Amino acid sequence: MSLSKQAKTLSIPQANAVLAMLEQTRHPVRNRVVFLLSMKAGLRAKEIAAIKWSMLTDSAGALGTEIHLTNAASKGAHGGRVIPLNKELRRELAKLLMERTAGSEFVIATERADRTSAQAIVNLFAGWYRGLGFDGCSSHSGRRTFVTSAARKISTVGGSLRDVQALAGHSSLSTTQRYIESDGMAQRRVVDLV
Repeated sequence: MSLSKQAKTLSIPQANAVLAMLEQTRHPVRNRVVFLLSMKAGLRAKEIAAIKWSMLTDSAGALGTEIHLTNAASKGAHGGRVIPLNKELRRELAKLLMERTAGSEFVIATERADRTSAQAIVNLFAGWYRGLGFDGCSSHSGRRTFVTSAARKISTVGGSLRDVQALAGHSSLSTTQRYIESDGMAQRRVVDLV
């Protein structure tokens, strides 16, 4: 895939603008969870639509500290993975869990159904970004932002790109590398250090 075809990553001010806009929506908690599952856990639209409470809670129904994404909820036989929950995402999930509709096993539900579709998630993101004038952004922008951010920070916590690959659920490191947005300023700084 050429760089021009990839979804654009989001800056911190852009992410904050989305979160502020979502406060004004009809379902602000649910919508923030959708956005943060993309930005802070790197989930695909299909995964956001398929995630169940059982992947987030313990046997007593209490919210855990990880997402246990199954292969069935992900992309293929090797897409399942364990993703630690970001603190901000965990807070929003706790709010959504308190609002949970009895009997719905899916995290993201609609007014008419106990679950949603991947296409509905794609459409939500498209509407949000269009409303904010974020050209080139799509439901994959949060995922690319997550992978890029994790790749830039992973060495500060003793990890490697293999850890980012595992978080993203990619079978190939080359796929993970294609997600990472380059940074011209960082390139200039590192050349000065050489």
